[in-house]
Amino acid sequence: MRAHLGDQLVIESPTTGTTRRDGEIVGLHHEDGTPPYDVRWSDTDEVTLVFPGPDAHIRHVPHRQPETADESSQTDTDEPRPPSAAAPAGTHDPGDIGRRVAVQRRRRGLSLEETAHRARMSPGYLAYLEERPADPSTATLIRIADTLGTTVAALRGHGADVPPGQGQALRHPRLRDLSEEECRALLSTHGVGRIAVSAPDGRPAVVPVNYEVVEGEIVFRTAPDSVPAAAAGTEVAFEVDHVDEALSQGWSVLAVGPAAVVTDPEITRRLAQRAHTLPWAGGERDMWVAVRPESLTGRRITPPDE
Repeated sequence: MRAHLGDQLVIESPTTGTTRRDGEIVGLHHEDGTPPYDVRWSDTDEVTLVFPGPDAHIRHVPHRQPETADESSQTDTDEPRPPSAAAPAGTHDPGDIGRRVAVQRRRRGLSLEETAHRARMSPGYLAYLEERPADPSTATLIRIADTLGTTVAALRGHGADVPPGQGQALRHPRLRDLSEEECRALLSTHGVGRIAVSAPDGRPAVVPVNYEVVEGEIVFRTAPDSVPAAAAGTEVAFEVDHVDEALSQGWSVLAVGPAAVVTDPEITRRLAQRAHTLPWAGGERDMWVAVRPESLTGRRITPPDE
């Protein structure tokens, strides 16, 4: 029995010959394609190590012929979906996969050629995947995810609409306080954080904002009639965090201090010029608010040996 990545492992009933279970082979343990295999079962989407028995056989998946010179240098598991083909029902836009791959690649400081080499595919196909809608096989995504230090689910956008932290807790987690210096380093220069304010109706509210760190102050821009604008002239709490679902660990930083509107036209001009991104919420948001942290605390959850 020999298989390639992307082939199907089918287990049939020994009496009726009907399929009892099937799944995609997403991992090989021997270069010649002999068992065992890592199989992602179609009924549970779980990956398990399988030593096929006499009731199992391989269903080799046919591959389309490449249509361009760049595609002709791909491996048989790197077949792209033609640009005109629609995404399967119930899946995310295939174009989003390429955008996520490109973002992760740039974050790791890898060139397209280096990434393609590590993922064992042609640079032409990786460029195709990043620039056009494509539907790569699970085996292809596994290699890309491994190269980029992420997961197939993350590249596909699974879980994008659910809150973070639904994974299992570490068996013996270590929770430690962060120093003020560590907190400032984690705040870095910019990102997305949450500001806690008393809304105009008197109720507490927590709102995400795009922020910048400029000369030790946390600044964000908003609209004068928005909930975040209520922070001006009050003491507020600002929180930013990161959760690593795969490793069940993460950190959070909390800044507390007075907030004030930036009124100097020259300073607001410089802030707008230095901003790393426009507010994700869009619209006219020309009011800058600065939070001066008087208290900066944080915590990190890690395995016990870190």
